[in-house]
Amino acid sequence: MNIHRDINKLLNAKVITPETAADIQAYYQNRKANATNRLFVIFGILGALLVGLGIILIFAHNWDTLPRLFKTGLTFLLLVIAQLICSYAITKKSDSIAWRESSTVFLFLIIGATIALIGQIYHLPGNLGRFLLTWMLLGLPLVYLAKSSISSILYIIGITAYACEIGYWMHPVAESWLYWILLLAIIPHFIILIRNYPESGFTTLHKWLFPLSPIIALGTIAFNNTEFMFVAYISMFGLYHIIGNTLFNDEKRTINNAFTLTGILGTLSLLLTLSFDWFWNELQKSSFHPEYMLISREGIIAILVTLSAIVLKIIMATRYKKTDLSPFSYAFILFFFIFLAGMATPGAVFLINLLIFAMGLGGIIMGTKNGEILELNLGLLVMSALIICRFFDTEFSFVTRGIIFVLIGSGFFTANYWMLKKRKANA
Repeated sequence: MNIHRDINKLLNAKVITPETAADIQAYYQNRKANATNRLFVIFGILGALLVGLGIILIFAHNWDTLPRLFKTGLTFLLLVIAQLICSYAITKKSDSIAWRESSTVFLFLIIGATIALIGQIYHLPGNLGRFLLTWMLLGLPLVYLAKSSISSILYIIGITAYACEIGYWMHPVAESWLYWILLLAIIPHFIILIRNYPESGFTTLHKWLFPLSPIIALGTIAFNNTEFMFVAYISMFGLYHIIGNTLFNDEKRTINNAFTLTGILGTLSLLLTLSFDWFWNELQKSSFHPEYMLISREGIIAILVTLSAIVLKIIMATRYKKTDLSPFSYAFILFFFIFLAGMATPGAVFLINLLIFAMGLGGIIMGTKNGEILELNLGLLVMSALIICRFFDTEFSFVTRGIIFVLIGSGFFTANYWMLKKRKANA
């Protein structure tokens, strides 16, 4: 497609005015410039990563043959050089995203290398958890001084790795509570990105990292009463769905609304997992009671997350007049009471299956009412997943299962065809 040739044809045919033609040309030139700048930023960051890693590998190859004093001087020399480059980018090239991001990434890597090398040279005591914590604390100021989003991404990945190292691999020797404070420290940068650069690729990456990182780290809280973590996770997914459908409901592409997607997928995955008998049988056999929820840290966290989701839902409905009728934003409330009932009665598995069925049916009804194909298909998907899971509990023959699958597929085709036909009729 040749834009200039097409514009000339439209001008000759008097379809557009010369002023409109100039605006169109300026628009495409601006798009081309933005694409070029984006590529420059990407290649600059990749270049900084490769240079930083290359320097580390070169030193690692000859490290044992170098004198201790030379090693120390060389290590700090690299740190000073990286700081000078980053300072130059901040003061002289502050308008260049490529300069700021690439120089900050280089310094971020050199900081980590310096900590590791000095520790190795002088045989300082420590472990991977302390190393990651020190590295992330020293790297955090770069996010705000250089306004570096790639450093923010590395920081979130780093603190998540720290939480896993402390909370999973070193459990129960160490605790990972500090992770949540470290996560709060990066939220202001996330808010700045959302407000000032909503369409940026860096913003999209942050929108995915922010819900995924707590999901990974939440399990580090578990100690003795791990069953309560199912309530905490379900409520966290409900909280995500509320955030996504209220604060980020203006996303043009569904894939960009990570909070809504993680809320839906997380809620559905956990509920389907708990729709089998094994969990509830083990729950009733275990030696803990409902009152443990008020005295165990897992139970307290579960209650706090649940209350946070409820409070946010009320605030969005009253103060901001944003209502979310999706069943995924209410499932966590019902699950809370189902879980409490499941500790005493054997009927919880039936209630879970009934909840999943109601969610699927609600999605189908809302999708049909609102004319939303995506919402309709989500409801059909929930119903289909529930039916498939029940195949593992029953003794249906292959013929019967095949017939049911054919009916499910036919339902998908029929519902979508009817919805599209309805859209065309309304148009």
